[in-house]
Amino acid sequence: MNSPLLQLLVLAGIAVFLILRLRNVLGTRDGFEPPRETTVQQRRGPELEVIEGGPDRDITDHVEEGSSSAEALGKMKSAEPGFGVSDFLGGAKGAYEMILMGFEKGDLSGVKDFLADDVYEAFDGVVKAREEQGLTIDAEFIGVRETTLQEATFDDATREAELTVKFIGELTYVVRNAEGEIVEGSETQVKRQKDAWTFARTMGADDPNWQLVATGE
Repeated sequence: MNSPLLQLLVLAGIAVFLILRLRNVLGTRDGFEPPRETTVQQRRGPELEVIEGGPDRDITDHVEEGSSSAEALGKMKSAEPGFGVSDFLGGAKGAYEMILMGFEKGDLSGVKDFLADDVYEAFDGVVKAREEQGLTIDAEFIGVRETTLQEATFDDATREAELTVKFIGELTYVVRNAEGEIVEGSETQVKRQKDAWTFARTMGADDPNWQLVATGE
């Protein structure tokens, strides 16, 4: 076999090898295929689609859709467009710690504005009774394990909203007598505190603060 023919066969073999390698790396395309950017946009389209008239997740994440509480929350949002259920619960969680620890430590001065008059009087009566008995409380707040919206109501006439929230908090709690002896609680054992508090406010009012109007378990 002469040299030119041998060179031609070698070059042909290299060309076939390169074509096979390119097919393995790049794959094949059959028919019309849109540009890659167009394909990505088409895949993302449904994720960005907004369905008008759909449920308000800020409401349905916390109460059952179509319930009386959901209807009340919708009216609150209509009366005050800036109101958010999740935002309220975040604020209620902070208020719970502040009010609870003020009560346990016997100092309600910093939370009086957040308490309805009858709730303040009830808390203050307990604080004074402890003082008369010579009892003191050492308490340290650990955290809130659960914050759940239980019920919501709205008065169409007065625009007053009431939200009942269930809290499960954890704290260390020790009651000492006048001699400093522990008569209740433990310095090391964590106490789990369960409360159902109702907060009220007139929607659309200038005062943004909610007040604690009722307590329960």
